Amino acid sequence: MTKAKKIRNISAAGLLAVPVLLSGCSLFGSQSSMDIDKPPADIEQQMLNMMNGPVSTNSGGEQTGPKTTVYLANDKGLLAPVSLGIPEAKDQDGLKQALSALVSGGAYSKYVPKGFAGVLPKGTEVQVTMDQEQKKAVVEFNGAFNQYNPQDERKILEAVVWTATGFPGVQKVELWVDGQRLTEMPQNGTPLNQPLTRSLGINLEKSGGASLTNSTPVTVYFSTVTPDGAYSYYVPVTRLVQPGQNKVNAALSELIAGPQQNDGLEMVMTDGTSVESVKTEKDGTVTVSLKDDMFEKNDPIPDELLQSVVLTVSENTNNAMVKIDMNGQTSITGITDNRDYSKPVSKPEYINEIPL
Repeated sequence: MTKAKKIRNISAAGLLAVPVLLSGCSLFGSQSSMDIDKPPADIEQQMLNMMNGPVSTNSGGEQTGPKTTVYLANDKGLLAPVSLGIPEAKDQDGLKQALSALVSGGAYSKYVPKGFAGVLPKGTEVQVTMDQEQKKAVVEFNGAFNQYNPQDERKILEAVVWTATGFPGVQKVELWVDGQRLTEMPQNGTPLNQPLTRSLGINLEKSGGASLTNSTPVTVYFSTVTPDGAYSYYVPVTRLVQPGQNKVNAALSELIAGPQQNDGLEMVMTDGTSVESVKTEKDGTVTVSLKDDMFEKNDPIPDELLQSVVLTVSENTNNAMVKIDMNGQTSITGITDNRDYSKPVSKPEYINEIPL
């Protein structure tokens, strides 16, 4: 790797500093060839964590029950999918248990990892009825639901809808409280005239040039770490972009653009990455061709980059299989997961399995 490639985009250290160290090629060069500044404390800690052992995104820890994915608030207030191991209850189905895990201080709070929290008010009770024909979950809460903080209204809707629609056969959600269907939310009056779907978005942001009234939503996945820096995980962000674009191309462009806010999210690509093409094969597999001269032939690629591409493409294509081509390489392997991403890869059934 040339010196120019080593020092390009040092600002993207949250993505590349640690993985490149593991591959034996330092972005910062060597002390003997050039003077360097000590990296910031948070980046240094990430390096130490990785040298002591790879950051885990797939550890069962104490989560021993059947897995279910729920959308919880992290320490920055962003919603993230977290796979919990909740013991089966004979009188409850999986969807009811998953939504009940969203209750702050509820019956399943002991299965929630540190740094995460449910967004439903304490004391909220949940009942679920399925309308199989309409693929609709009718979710009814007791009156405690109404006692949420007004500023949490949208976050509550997102957490409930994205948790419910993660279950097979659920495409939309209708909300009730104490036997009455909600036509608007109790605090800020968010309209609920129609059942909600994932088109609601999650962790909503507006991209440059887009407006709230003339835009298209795309959802991308950035990486971040738990407060102690021990485990990495992925956070979905819905960006409102200018309409008329190919949805996958627009999503990948936002992934390259990186996080907008100071909310702990990290770049998974550099601004030197470009999308060469996006092609849909006859079997529905989406092939993404990327170019970045940061990586030479047969270099392993950071897992965060590859996994974020798979999650992002899958989210914007109704769960298509994904193949990745980087700089024309015939084999694309992650640094730590050793998975071949040049072959069709599906979005994992469970992501963000974080120990308690």
